[in-house]
Amino acid sequence: MAVVYPADPGMGMTPEPESAASTEPEQTVTTRLRGAFGLIGDYLRSDRWLAQLIRFALVGGFSNIGYFLLFTACYGSGPQLANLIGSVVSTAIANELHRRLTFHAADRVGWLTAQIEGGGLALAGLAITSAALALLDVVAPGMGDIAEAIAVIVITAAVGTLRFLSLRLWVF
Repeated sequence: MAVVYPADPGMGMTPEPESAASTEPEQTVTTRLRGAFGLIGDYLRSDRWLAQLIRFALVGGFSNIGYFLLFTACYGSGPQLANLIGSVVSTAIANELHRRLTFHAADRVGWLTAQIEGGGLALAGLAITSAALALLDVVAPGMGDIAEAIAVIVITAAVGTLRFLSLRLWVF
């Protein structure tokens, strides 16, 4: 693809176009990459359920990192207080990010509504996870560390899925 520059009236001459042979392969690859990344970006910003699920997982991951950092920073005040602060702050931030980014609902759902309903779902998820782990301890008390870790991952994934569906279908 040759680049043609408009004539510069002050100079009285027109620049010569660049050689098509030297720049075309590079421009074609660059153009294709921009096009592919543009399509992926457009899809990830869409309101399709898979795009929302990907954004939901990213927000959740960053929320967990934020929780860990807050917990670590507040641990000197005791683990219970550190857990409370980390949970409340990271949940509030995640609810706001879900409202604005995951579900594009900033114009439909107010901040307080998102915090109350999203926070209620977070508490329900905590209760379900705690109950499932307690039941697991009663049903399979001799479970090994690896099996228990896998069970925690499965339970947490199930609760996360329920939270995503509840937020998508009910809250936002």
